[in-house]
Amino acid sequence: MLLPERLAQLNKLEEIIGYKFTNITHLDQALTHTSYAYEKGESGFTNERLEFLGDVVLSLIISDYIYNNYSDYSEGALAKIRGQVVSTVTLAKISAKMKVGDFLSLGVGEEKSGGRRRISLLANTVEAIFGAMYLDGGLEPTTLFILNQFKDEIKDTADGKIFFDYKSQLQEIVQKRFKTFPRYQVIGTSGADHNQIFEVKLTIKEKKYGFGRGRTKKEAEQQAAAQALLLFTPNQVSIESKVRSQNR
Repeated sequence: MLLPERLAQLNKLEEIIGYKFTNITHLDQALTHTSYAYEKGESGFTNERLEFLGDVVLSLIISDYIYNNYSDYSEGALAKIRGQVVSTVTLAKISAKMKVGDFLSLGVGEEKSGGRRRISLLANTVEAIFGAMYLDGGLEPTTLFILNQFKDEIKDTADGKIFFDYKSQLQEIVQKRFKTFPRYQVIGTSGADHNQIFEVKLTIKEKKYGFGRGRTKKEAEQQAAAQALLLFTPNQVSIESKVRSQNR
């Protein structure tokens, strides 16, 4: 049973995102971080499984859309578009629009360490919300919602309006601020030899600033650099627009 204060919060988020849940518990779970659930002794009520589901649903919906709307693009080009569109950077932008951080249930330690503003945590929560929406209403309303959020990003990416070289942008900032260079390190791989996924950690003066995953080391490095850029950019949701304006 939800407390009246929590229910009011969830209703407010429903108004922001423009979707009314039939079962509001799905949304509450999507916003419940592991740290909070364990502190409350409800280890089964976290958003981790919903995040897994939401990631799959998001990838399917975006893949289906670009496959059918960009028929002259190769498989490689479609994969690049999808990779950019469902990246942590894009999800972070959407989390900011939805004000997700205001509605999270976090443990005390996670709260104190800045989890409410942590980019990776917010991006994962957005995916969990997509998973909750899919469970609550099925594929059709979830598809409409996701495409409404991502259509502009898809178009700009497909049209080449989004600048992909986050590494150069980050290097310029790091050189000025730290008088050194970012360091990219492959920390793991998964998948078959012909379809590997690389995991890369980005450090500056031995402190971790970003993490990326990609089908190539270069793609993973770009993802890690994009995540780090969000930390150094005052307006965390406008990296692409700033880069776009600089290159017009």
